[in-house]
Amino acid sequence: MHVGFVVNPVAGMGGRVGLKGTDGKVSEAVARGAEPRAPDRARRAVSRLAAIAPEARLSTAADPMGERPVRDAGFDPVRVVDPFDGERPDPTETTAAHTARAVEAFVAGDDPVDLVVFVGGDGTAADVAATLESVDSAVPMLGVPAGVKVYSSVFAVSPEDAATVAASFSRTERREVMDIDEDAYREGSVHPELRAIAHVPVADDLQSSKQTASGTVESLAEGVAGDIRARDGEGVTFVLGPGSTVGAIKAALGFEPSPIGVDVWRDGEVVVRDGTESAILDALGTENVIVVSPIGGQGFVFGRGNPQLSPAVIRQCDVRIVASRTKLDDVRALRVDTDDPELDAELAGWVRVRVGKFETRMMKIA
Repeated sequence: MHVGFVVNPVAGMGGRVGLKGTDGKVSEAVARGAEPRAPDRARRAVSRLAAIAPEARLSTAADPMGERPVRDAGFDPVRVVDPFDGERPDPTETTAAHTARAVEAFVAGDDPVDLVVFVGGDGTAADVAATLESVDSAVPMLGVPAGVKVYSSVFAVSPEDAATVAASFSRTERREVMDIDEDAYREGSVHPELRAIAHVPVADDLQSSKQTASGTVESLAEGVAGDIRARDGEGVTFVLGPGSTVGAIKAALGFEPSPIGVDVWRDGEVVVRDGTESAILDALGTENVIVVSPIGGQGFVFGRGNPQLSPAVIRQCDVRIVASRTKLDDVRALRVDTDDPELDAELAGWVRVRVGKFETRMMKIA
């Protein structure tokens, strides 16, 4: 197995600081104190690959786009592609063109890779798929999820799952690469668009394309909002996640929800609107509750679209999951991908999901 491994080092940086993505917002994310997310997820993936398939051959892109985690995992790269013409840019200066040059080199020549593994989000997936198509390559691709919005079905569920899939797949299928307009997304308009159809390994540990669930949530929102209002005056802090389901709860509480953002409610008022990770942490009290809804079609409770709800936030809160019945009908299991494998393991297991004004359903976090 010969794997080409490339990292978008800025993928996901805008999430915890409330930017809902990084496209065109890298400088602002850095100014807000954002820390890179992708490099750590790259290390997790390649370290797992080294543990289960030490015989694998890896080609990679020069730092900051992959070489360091590959070498740190103990691999001696077959080749290191330099997409920067000898320069070593700051991680915030890497571009889609650099990704494209790396992918082109992976599949060219007498020793092309068998699989392109990339670390990034939907934008990176679209860049990789477009490059493979432009050189008429049928080499499959596989994503290590590191972006804020991960709508495409070319991603593994977690970095470790990506390594397992890379080491064990025997056939491929064609799957969707989706992306959205991040500026519209920040304003609350979510319209995923098909960008490409790519060859991807066949495996159970791949996520589905995100789908928009239908069905009413009015009764559910009324019931949850009533429970929250019953705690007004007790100092309980409610961290209300993004999405249309929790947005309906916010509306039932009587305020305009921030578009695709996290709002914090305590004792009858909004104390944080569209909160960053740090703002949410500052607002937490002695008793805290996260209210969050899984992504339709995928089932992710944490790790897709809500990185503001970081491990540090989650560990200080009770978690309440809400969803329409229709949304759960399309989900086999719930999932979490918090950047903290220990926390992911703690969250795993059977949980009660609120599906109506009074009704609940048992679902398993896999």
